[in-house]
Amino acid sequence: MTYLTRQARTAGLCAIAAVALALVGCTNNPKPEDMANGAYAAPGTPRDFITRAGDLVYFSTDSVELSPESQQTLMNQARWLKQYSEHPIMIEGHADERGTREYNIALGAKRAQAVRNFLIQQGINAGRIRTASFGKERPVAVCNDISCWSQNRRAQTVVNGRGDARS
Repeated sequence: MTYLTRQARTAGLCAIAAVALALVGCTNNPKPEDMANGAYAAPGTPRDFITRAGDLVYFSTDSVELSPESQQTLMNQARWLKQYSEHPIMIEGHADERGTREYNIALGAKRAQAVRNFLIQQGINAGRIRTASFGKERPVAVCNDISCWSQNRRAQTVVNGRGDARS
């Protein structure tokens, strides 16, 4: 092989390698349109948790039982929390508007505790988890209808900044 042929071949291989590296590097970069509309969630952030794991589980009326769908969401949460173990979390228990304030505060606390127990069973350190009950005080939907009530019967997992969680 001549000197020029070897140089041309080497230059061609370098060009192919450069294009391949550029393409690989671009796959992990957010698209400008995603950045503009807020769809991009940097890995390990609270938005990433919401996007990849889901932060809400829903309950039936007067229930603290976790449905199969809720358990799947909590499995996703546990996977994310294991990957990003520096984040403490707060589990907020909520209820719909029916019932007394005291009853709904107690029900919200039991819902938050059910989620906490499930996450602990999945290997999440109990020291990272705080719980709070808001009963019917923080509805996401307000109307006198099942469509609103079902949205308010929930537990929401909130990812906090780095540090220790304290109950």
